Amino acid sequence: MPDHDDRNESPEPVTTRVLVPTGMLGAGFTPESVARGIELGAHAIAVDGGSTDSGPYYLGAATAKTAERAVAHDLRILLVAAQRAGIPLLVGSCGTSGTDAGVDWVAGILDKIAEEEGLSPTVARIYSEQHPETVVARLEAGRITPLEPAGALTPHTVARCEHIVGLLGHDPLVRAIEQGADVVLAGRTTDTAVLAAVPLMRGCPPGPSWHAAKTAECGGQCTVNPRTGGVIFEVDVDGFTIEPLNPDSACTPTSVAAHMLYENADPFRMREPAGVLDTSRATYLALDDRRVRVEGSAFEPATVHTMKLEGSAIAGYQTIVLVGIRDPEVLTRLDEWLDAMAAFLADGAQRVLGLTPDDHTIELRCYGRDAVLGELEPLTSPPPREVGVLLVVTARDQVTATAIAKFANPYLLHMPLAGMRDLPSYAFAGSPAETPRGPVFEFVLQHVVELDSPLDLSRTEIFAS
Repeated sequence: MPDHDDRNESPEPVTTRVLVPTGMLGAGFTPESVARGIELGAHAIAVDGGSTDSGPYYLGAATAKTAERAVAHDLRILLVAAQRAGIPLLVGSCGTSGTDAGVDWVAGILDKIAEEEGLSPTVARIYSEQHPETVVARLEAGRITPLEPAGALTPHTVARCEHIVGLLGHDPLVRAIEQGADVVLAGRTTDTAVLAAVPLMRGCPPGPSWHAAKTAECGGQCTVNPRTGGVIFEVDVDGFTIEPLNPDSACTPTSVAAHMLYENADPFRMREPAGVLDTSRATYLALDDRRVRVEGSAFEPATVHTMKLEGSAIAGYQTIVLVGIRDPEVLTRLDEWLDAMAAFLADGAQRVLGLTPDDHTIELRCYGRDAVLGELEPLTSPPPREVGVLLVVTARDQVTATAIAKFANPYLLHMPLAGMRDLPSYAFAGSPAETPRGPVFEFVLQHVVELDSPLDLSRTEIFAS
């Protein structure tokens, strides 16, 4: 590391600037945008490595949604920039879902890059995956409570989980930097913790630190042109200032204030393991045509630290078939066709394949009409020009799901309506028509566990160069 590393400065409130290159590692950005953030005096680079946005599969399978090449592309730019500037690099929710395997996967990519670039960073791996026995012990001790709308947790539900992670707050990340880490690769973290860690470590007030982190968590999403790159924010004793890394983009009071609405049930309050951010008295002022100044954010420290648990369990095995329909007569009577198809398949699964209703579910979703909103779709006329009917079969095993899909094949290809004189033909999206998807997962934990300390239920390993 260069000699001008200032991470161990006085805990007195100081101005802290954090470079956020993108909303998620692997999404891509330019070296020029990062270079500009360094020129603006960044004290840290922080980026999220994942989320639950893409559903329970990535946690259940402990695999990343991002391509290794894309992650390596971004990591190379960030590692080289951080090492040259002598500032820490923090990545949260490694490998999308923050499993132990995800942390090690990102660490392996980073180690290879460091070797290729001739760098020797000290790397902290922070793990937040939880063993089922640990969760059950806390449950039996009465230290786990549900979050709405979840009900009470049972040991059976815990045992169903393929993987369980706890959402880390900022404290384990701060501790890792204080212990000498140049790079922090964390398991599942709150989206804001990875951005707020360094400002809080350097003594910045928690209200502006957490609010700035919430605003910048998705990179350029808080700008008027999110596709142009990330942002840099500066936290001081009175508030924070934020601006895009791209000189041709801009933050506005509206674009900044609006991000408190993003993935947040309350537009003014946001819960973190360390407490609650309150922005109800925050003010937003345009300093110029690119930068926004925010003041008035407050933070209410928690009396008891907690950690949200996320767990993913196998819900069944799935096979899908996509067929395109353009027959105008069928499209004008599409509901009738769907009802007939659903009834025929349900009868066939029992009569021909010998299955019971408990063995499977059969869904028909019409893309091009109401596949997204279903019964809530307000626009029901005129008939669409074409629809893609997606058959989704979920069963207790892959063989059964695929058997039902194969049984449906000829009927999805030619199923007529009552009274039709000619046999219609539809178009499969590919051959074979059926696509086995393997196991499908569901989130089954929406609960919080009480912690003994902010560092409880996390494990840190530091690999010195």
